[in-house]
Amino acid sequence: MRKVWRLIVIFYILFRYGLDEMAVSYFPGRRFAVLYRSLFFWRRLSISPGVRLRKALEELGPIFIKFGQMLSTRRDLLPTEIADELSKLQDRVPPFDSNLAVEQITEYLGAPPEKLFARFDPVPVASASVAQVHFATLHNGREVAVKVLRPEMQKRIGRDIELMYVFASLGERFWRDGKRLRLTAVVHEFDKSLHDELDLLREAANYSQLRRNFAESDKLIVPEIFWDYCSTNVMVMEKMVGIPISQTDRLVEAGLDLKKLASNGVEIFLTQVFRDAFFHADMHPGNILISVEPATFGRYIALDLGIVGMLDDFDKEYLSKNFVAFFRRDYRMVAQANIESGWAPPDTSVVELEAAVRTCCEPMFDRPLRDFSFGLVLMRLFQTSRRFNIEIQPQLVLLQKTMLNIEGLGRQLDPDLDLWKTAKPFLEDWMDRQVGIRGLVDRFRMEAVNYSRILPQLPCLVEEALKNIARPDRKTELLDRMILEQASINRRLTRFLYFASGVLMGVLLVRILMNWHYFF
Repeated sequence: MRKVWRLIVIFYILFRYGLDEMAVSYFPGRRFAVLYRSLFFWRRLSISPGVRLRKALEELGPIFIKFGQMLSTRRDLLPTEIADELSKLQDRVPPFDSNLAVEQITEYLGAPPEKLFARFDPVPVASASVAQVHFATLHNGREVAVKVLRPEMQKRIGRDIELMYVFASLGERFWRDGKRLRLTAVVHEFDKSLHDELDLLREAANYSQLRRNFAESDKLIVPEIFWDYCSTNVMVMEKMVGIPISQTDRLVEAGLDLKKLASNGVEIFLTQVFRDAFFHADMHPGNILISVEPATFGRYIALDLGIVGMLDDFDKEYLSKNFVAFFRRDYRMVAQANIESGWAPPDTSVVELEAAVRTCCEPMFDRPLRDFSFGLVLMRLFQTSRRFNIEIQPQLVLLQKTMLNIEGLGRQLDPDLDLWKTAKPFLEDWMDRQVGIRGLVDRFRMEAVNYSRILPQLPCLVEEALKNIARPDRKTELLDRMILEQASINRRLTRFLYFASGVLMGVLLVRILMNWHYFF
């Protein structure tokens, strides 16, 4: 009954915002659409479909808001106007009762907060759709932040996700663009990322990995995780204090160099992607602070690592080739990389794809960030991908989303930032480490452990190999014998065929001679 009631509520909200007309407009013929609209003439639908969709998702609740946020990154699937509107979705959710937070902590950590901590603030300092954060102090004096998952999130999410799958299935069946947009696959992608975000142990592991990757960095701080106080529903980490990166006035008042911050942000992002293949995939301004503490002044602080992206060696090589080709304006190399990777069909015309990519990218060069939109360039590239049937990889969609966040940060900090000029030396240096002499030396170093084990055994291995060459192989002897026997059988068969053919020809000749008089 709860699912039925939830479905009724969803349909009512969709109907109230006129989203049903989006589906009606795809019915064949105009008569049905005109009749349908006349039945509900009292609805005022002068607002654009994108705005109505955004407002409907906001009213439907946190899960649908997150779905809309994810959809806003899929510019390969959505019209530009709708994608731009969905990108405005804000994840602002009222906090839940602090008593429930205390119950969660007690249940999942095995003791109430007053025993676990020297001090626990019941008033949350931040609240989002899936969790909220309280400040506390450990018994050793360390100040920490306690992240607590909202109660019964798994049940609520499971119910709404099931309904989303139903809608996606209906859309693929009755909407002419449904199959092309792969609605079920989109919901599945959202389902996976959301359940990953609900496991706070996974998020804690992401913090530890990123902190280890940047242990020697002077540009990024990652909070320490206290594993003795972590579970799937509760996570305790080092308390971080800083200025939100979106508050540029406060950053300037604190004496920070915004241009340096902008270039550092680009370097941090590229380091995560190309050096570590492990990147923070939710780098919107709300998740980035700037430290003003004397010891760490001006460093970025990374928060909310529920969503991370990972790339394999193939992805890194593909991306690096494309980026370097973009910087050199070698669009043919971009086209060939997409075809060689298998993401574009093998019969794709290199010349046509090269021309399409040039049309997308050429207008943005030699211009500061304020004079072009990287998001617009990505949107055009996704339109090109649809035209040439290029497959969009899920891990690269996360990367695209993060790059849009980086663009937004860059616009706030330094509108004159030349994104390409800042990134090009880093990427060329990375390429040298991957495929140049430095890369070869590094790989030898990585394999040194194996070499140290194999080299002492090398003389014995060579001696054994030489003995095997000199020693007759029973299998080889058996194979040679079988080959000889087969050759003998083949000769016998050949002789038999010749004999049978001769006999047949003789019989035919005798028959002809016996009946010769019939021809005269």
